[in-house]
Amino acid sequence: MAALFTTTDRRGQMTRRSVAVAILVVLGALMLVPVATSKSTATTTINVTALDTLKFKLSKTSAPAGKVIFKVKNGGHLSHDFKIAGKKTALISGGKTATLTVTLTKGKSYPYLCTVPGHAAAGMKGVFKAK
Repeated sequence: MAALFTTTDRRGQMTRRSVAVAILVVLGALMLVPVATSKSTATTTINVTALDTLKFKLSKTSAPAGKVIFKVKNGGHLSHDFKIAGKKTALISGGKTATLTVTLTKGKSYPYLCTVPGHAAAGMKGVFKAK
């Protein structure tokens, strides 16, 4: 096989030229093939403010399915937490923040709430939707 690429006769030159052309054709074809992309892997960040009026204020009430980061700030003085999709922040003191990352499935609704006794019953709850 090595002799095939090192011969200097007409056939050897044709072979080298053919190999070079084949390599260029393959490289050119690879440049034209679109790169396969998966569904968006972007992460969505939702800002959540816990209020002493026993309500949550969310920057958005829905997001694309996938990874969602909830940045929870306690905007009051009472301690609160935030629970969604089976995950929960630690208890957050007034003025402090916590971050919670969850993966949401397209088309599903996810109830969220504060688990401090009495807070959800007083209205500190809602539903977040994954699009």
